[in-house]
Amino acid sequence: MKFLIRVILSSFSVIVAGWLLKGVHIEDYLNSILVAFVLAILNVILKPILVFLTIPITLITFGLFLLVINAVIALLASHIVPGFYLEGFWWAIAFSLIVSLLNAIINVENER
Repeated sequence: MKFLIRVILSSFSVIVAGWLLKGVHIEDYLNSILVAFVLAILNVILKPILVFLTIPITLITFGLFLLVINAVIALLASHIVPGFYLEGFWWAIAFSLIVSLLNAIINVENER
């Protein structure tokens, strides 16, 4: 149940990022829920593998390469979910930054 609540709250972050960025296109609210679900699954399965494989680059860039990993995961989600489109890599970085920041704020407020 907690996972579903986090996915629904994360879908609000996806909607806000789509509303703020002109290079991010989301058809409707149901697509945003699907995007949040796919992002959660990819972050659980794929992100740890990518982080492990890129430890040297991540250390050299003082962790900034994690933004690239988040952008790649967002681009992969845009290829998986119909109705969700990112216009390019830089839009994916901006999208992942906004979604990450909003999710961090939501999770802090949720834990209070």
